[in-house]
Amino acid sequence: MALITRISRLFQADLHAVLDRIEEPDLLLRQAVREMEDDLARDEQGVKVLNHQLEQLISRETDIGHSLDEIEDELDVCFQSGKDDLARALIKRKLEALRFQKFLSRKREVQERTLSGLRTRLQENRGRLDSMRQKAELLAEETVSDSFEDNGACPDIVIRDEDVEVAFLREKQKRSRP
Repeated sequence: MALITRISRLFQADLHAVLDRIEEPDLLLRQAVREMEDDLARDEQGVKVLNHQLEQLISRETDIGHSLDEIEDELDVCFQSGKDDLARALIKRKLEALRFQKFLSRKREVQERTLSGLRTRLQENRGRLDSMRQKAELLAEETVSDSFEDNGACPDIVIRDEDVEVAFLREKQKRSRP
């Protein structure tokens, strides 16, 4: 069984090598660059969304903090007035607000970690994209120079015997004039 697996891997590797030679690397590289640009755009959009959500969480936490301050003032009034029933209702609201504030705090921490990781990944991917762009430019330059070299003699470079004779006569005329 191991022999069959090795032979199939050998054929598969040979097939991949043939395909690599057939495929045009500059087209594949440009496609990879386009895909990376799309991924970066998606990640940048994700960062914007996460930033917006984080701002909303912080705003809600601030609002709850203000509500808790108001509840504290109302509790002071209830205890000074001897309204224990009303104080119990306020304490229930305070406990609910504290739990919700704790929930929002945990959610904000998770959001901040996610945002930090996404920013790090975005920065790394920007570096990779720049590298891929440079490789694509180099490959494009090599392709242009290779195609120029492959053409051999261009029609503009070919010098005919008649051109040599005409140039020879012009040079001779220039030199014979005083």
